[in-house]
Amino acid sequence: MEIVLLENIKNLGKIGDIVNVKRGHGRNFLIKYGKALKASEVNINLVNKKKAELNEKNITLKKNAKKIYDIINKKIYKFSKRTKDNDELYGSIKPREIAKTIESLDKIEIKPFQFDLDKEINKIGSYEAKINLHAEVQAKIHIEVVKQEETN
Repeated sequence: MEIVLLENIKNLGKIGDIVNVKRGHGRNFLIKYGKALKASEVNINLVNKKKAELNEKNITLKKNAKKIYDIINKKIYKFSKRTKDNDELYGSIKPREIAKTIESLDKIEIKPFQFDLDKEINKIGSYEAKINLHAEVQAKIHIEVVKQEETN
């Protein structure tokens, strides 16, 4: 599926680039979230006319991403969870739960798809997560999972 990009996207292209992507990725993510349009002559001309405006919007998004970066980069978020005898969690910690924690503590909205977890968080310990705030801005946070104290 050919699309024309409305914003810079890491590992894909810059504003106005016409790229080929898988149909599902194009329809269900890029077009759905306003990051791209289906590549047609009309849409390509529209993007070329609005390129300066889109670049200004991109600069604003990047500034906002840097503000968020300054707040959350290298910050440690603690999760207290019930565990089995071998320190495995009853269910893993998902990006949605991390996003809710960041929103409640720092009043910053981060979408679950922005997270890049190296491995599944399903045991007690320390983990690192990358957050794609912008095509050019990526923050790293630390996640510490501790055993929940049992109350009787």
